[in-house]
Amino acid sequence: MADLRQLSRSVIQCQKCPRLVRWREQVAKEPPRRYHGEMYWAKPLPGFGDPKARLLIVGLAPAAHGGNRTGRIFTGDRSGDWLYGTLHLFGFSNQPTSVHCDDGLELRDCYITAAVRCAPPANKPSRTEFERCRPYLVEELRLLKHVRVVVALGKIAFDSFLKAYQENGSTIPKPRPQFRHGGVARLAEDLTLVASYHPSQQNTFTGKLTKKMFDEIFEKARGLIR
Repeated sequence: MADLRQLSRSVIQCQKCPRLVRWREQVAKEPPRRYHGEMYWAKPLPGFGDPKARLLIVGLAPAAHGGNRTGRIFTGDRSGDWLYGTLHLFGFSNQPTSVHCDDGLELRDCYITAAVRCAPPANKPSRTEFERCRPYLVEELRLLKHVRVVVALGKIAFDSFLKAYQENGSTIPKPRPQFRHGGVARLAEDLTLVASYHPSQQNTFTGKLTKKMFDEIFEKARGLIR
């Protein structure tokens, strides 16, 4: 889809947030020992996947040594291991691993994006950075015309999606959907929002999010699409 390719180019060239520009580039210059010698992407990350996707996944932001290193969202870190393993289990990807941009991964009926496109310090974008980045998500919602189910990974992604959805000209139902893991909100006759805890190490190592809990989210998404 030409418009999505054009949007991706705009994202990659973005310099709107000086703090994030400095951080993503600093991280690339001072990588941990295990990544010494690797060339970091160190630019904003566009969305990734099938332009005709019926499933949209919204995350928070790239990881400093994950997407910021590899150049693809949820790639090269533990969160990505969880996500792509589960997507493969339910037929949304051709393989269960996502290691680097040229590893042959393809998404099927699925598109992945994020609320913020640059790795932020301490994984915490500022309010201004969210606002500056939101137009990219708004534009993706406009271009991805086949989306029927949205899975938001974490409360911040959940809230960011709803703001972008509203800015895209859509009406949020009342009472406003509230985040809870496994929660389902019908936003329109042909669009459903599903909430999940983010597969961060903080959540997966502590057992707040188990593999079974995460798989159930995508089992639910697959059922809603059908």
